[in-house]
Formats: sequence, structure tokens, C-alpha cells
Amino acid sequence: MKGLIVVGILAVMTVALVGCVSPVGAPIMGMVYTDVTGPGYVIDPTSGFSKVGTSECSAIICVATGDASVQKAAQSVGMTKIHHVDINYMSILGLYGKVVTTAYGE
Repeated sequence: MKGLIVVGILAVMTVALVGCVSPVGAPIMGMVYTDVTGPGYVIDPTSGFSKVGTSECSAIICVATGDASVQKAAQSVGMTKIHHVDINYMSILGLYGKVVTTAYGE
């Protein structure tokens, strides 16, 4: 019985410390909580950015769904030219996470 309890505690600690829902690509990651906007990138510096579109995906306990692509963010507001993109990464204990892509353009 003690062995089973030890294995259970080790499994919980492993998930808490490693996390299935770690924000891959985040510029920096906190062990308990992460909410950072990563370095965006400029796609077309000649276009303006009167439209702002977002797309997102989320995960909870190793199951992820959604579409956080730049294409989906642009389509959400009918954008045809993308000026630049920012990406926000959020994670709580590696058990819940969300990525939001924000595209700016025309």
C-alpha cells in the first residue's frame, strides 16, 4: 500500500513539475504560472494595421484543442494583408494552458 501511495505522489509531482501543457515556444516560463507575450514577428512592414484578429487553442490535462494559427486569426476579421503578429502564452501548473495569436493588418 505504501508503495502505491509513493508512486501516486511521484506521478502527481512529475505532472506538476514537468506539465503536459507547457507553452512550447514561450520566451520564458514560470513553474507555477506563465502569462507572457512572446516576440511577435513582422510579415509586411508596408501594410497598415486597421484590423486585429485573434485565434486560440487551449489544453487541459494533456488534451489540446483549437487553432491558434496566423491564418485563422487573419480570417476571423477578413484580413488580407498581415502587418505583424503577437503570440500570448498562458499556463497554470502545466495542467491548463492557452495560446492566443493576434494578427494586425488590413
